[in-house]
Amino acid sequence: MGKKESVPNRRYTEEFKTEAVRLALSTGGNAAAKRLGIPQSTMTNWVRQSREGTPAPAAGAAVPVKRPVSELEAENARLRRELASAKLDLEIVKKAAVGSTDHCNTTSSLSAGV
Repeated sequence: MGKKESVPNRRYTEEFKTEAVRLALSTGGNAAAKRLGIPQSTMTNWVRQSREGTPAPAAGAAVPVKRPVSELEAENARLRRELASAKLDLEIVKKAAVGSTDHCNTTSSLSAGV
């Protein structure tokens, strides 16, 4: 009894899926799957989804999650504090950069005059 070879997970573009479904509808699902070198079950799923009008979820697509309002308000407050802290850090870095350029110019002007 031979071991069935597994097909690695592949990612297909929406354009490829659309064209594959069109081919499957015109020539048949099994023939189209063989011709394109994809699993027959994948072709069947694409055709079914096409008929139902539900597109397949994209890989890595964000799925909205219902969260309580209090949780969202807490996250919003945390993000505001984080933003204020980041703005303060940026302001400090800007002031330090302005102060350090004066020192760099004086040393370069001294060496240029020698």
